[in-house]
Amino acid sequence: MEFIQHAPPLDNQYTGDRVLRGWLDANLPRAIHDAIASDLDALGAHAASAWDEARQRPAAEPVLTQWDAWGRRIDRIDCTPVWRRGAGLAARFGLVASGHEPRHGEYARCDQFARVYLHHVASEFFTCPLAMSDGAATALKASANQDLIDRAVPRLLSRDARTLWLSGQWMTETAGGSDVGHTATIARRDEAGEWRLHGRKWFTSAVIGEMALTLAKVEGGDGLDLFLVETRLADGAWNGIRIDRFKHKLGTRELPTAEIRLDGSRAHAVADGGAGNGVRLIAPMLNVTRVWNAVCALATMRRCIALAVDYARWRQAFGKPIIEHSLHAATLADMQAEFEAAFHLVFHVAHLLGRSESAVGDPRERALLRLLTPLTKLWTARVAVAIASETCEAFGGAGYIEDTGIPLLLRDAQVYPIWEGTTNVLALDALRAIASNGLEPLIESARTLLDPTADAPGDTSDDAPRAIRAALEQAAAWLRGNQNDAATLQAGARGLAITLSRTFAAALLHRHAANMRAQRETRPRLALARFIAHGLDRLERGDAASAAALFD
Repeated sequence: MEFIQHAPPLDNQYTGDRVLRGWLDANLPRAIHDAIASDLDALGAHAASAWDEARQRPAAEPVLTQWDAWGRRIDRIDCTPVWRRGAGLAARFGLVASGHEPRHGEYARCDQFARVYLHHVASEFFTCPLAMSDGAATALKASANQDLIDRAVPRLLSRDARTLWLSGQWMTETAGGSDVGHTATIARRDEAGEWRLHGRKWFTSAVIGEMALTLAKVEGGDGLDLFLVETRLADGAWNGIRIDRFKHKLGTRELPTAEIRLDGSRAHAVADGGAGNGVRLIAPMLNVTRVWNAVCALATMRRCIALAVDYARWRQAFGKPIIEHSLHAATLADMQAEFEAAFHLVFHVAHLLGRSESAVGDPRERALLRLLTPLTKLWTARVAVAIASETCEAFGGAGYIEDTGIPLLLRDAQVYPIWEGTTNVLALDALRAIASNGLEPLIESARTLLDPTADAPGDTSDDAPRAIRAALEQAAAWLRGNQNDAATLQAGARGLAITLSRTFAAALLHRHAANMRAQRETRPRLALARFIAHGLDRLERGDAASAAALFD
């Protein structure tokens, strides 16, 4: 009988995730972990069943119908089945609300992002509008505009799907992506004194939401201001919004990303219109969505590795399962080591965010969070793409066949380095953070993680603290040596950012491995040794002129 290879199944993605469960056990108070375990178990089970379901139905994309049968402009959006269930699952599991509720204090964000991590891939990127909703709630709470807080925040944080609001984040225009100073959307008051927005937004995710935060220039004013736009009027009609088209994207195709025009859309200024402080007001939103991006990148890494490992246990080649071939096993182990280091970095940032929002963190921790947020987002995004690409290869020909679902992981992963700031944009942002607060918060925190009392004779990770300290010293020396050369600092910003990300992640993984020794759990230190063997230093030793010369 002809051999047919069975598809790789998924088990419960919570109970089967050693890294997640180990981190929660080590870092969450027992009472909190016990309180959230049933929800995490349910989300893990849903992730497995959603993978099976997706393989048994045709791929679906949202549909935009711009005109009805009689020629009336309607711009109706029909979402995919998974997206139609998205709000219900988000409300049921508090995917946004749990990060803002006070019951878990500084651990609220850890609780929330464990949920998001488990649900993301199954959500088919419904987490995108959830991230922006979270960011919008965070930005509005920081704005002190009590009228808008009272109107929008309870809806953005609702645990009832009937009252839950989704928010967009409408910033990208044709003249500039990250360079929002080129924003051409204009805000002007009408005869009744209401703000009206006029302009074109070239790339808007979550246009299906009930609201959006957007930047605009007040007519006759300087700078940019932040506005809240409700997408629909009281009668259900679009609020001066026209959807010109959907974007045809490489991945995230279930997500309705649109190009829209604002034609007199009613809006509310988040602060005094004309003050020109819009970028400062939207910054809390960007910081939160960047953490979401990192968590979702982590979720993709985990999904890729879970599938690749399961496949390797069953797929036979040359007389034995391919996981028993040492080269293939080493390849999978390399992926796992990168993932484990990234995991500890992401969830450390999640905890820092929760501490800062619950007023537990001190100024040094907030300075560390300011630097780690862009570093974590940029590095995890790149690791996710690399692991997704390696996963396609690990499946051989099947990894190149759409029906298997494996190519989708790679196409979707490519969004992580693009959304919420590209690698270069975030590397420059990290330079700004260093210029403001120095590198000391990161170095001091790493020193604490590498406390010599945590080192034990005979541990294979004994060399880890020395390697981590050396990489930090090299990064600090590079900064000092180029502090008066702005061009070289910028040219090397990417290498510096990746070096700092990898080094701090290694320090976190070292601390975890040391803690796990008491439980006779050796896998974290094996992951650490392999991760460090991949190298921590990615510093650029050339100068800006040598790079520019290649294009003269």
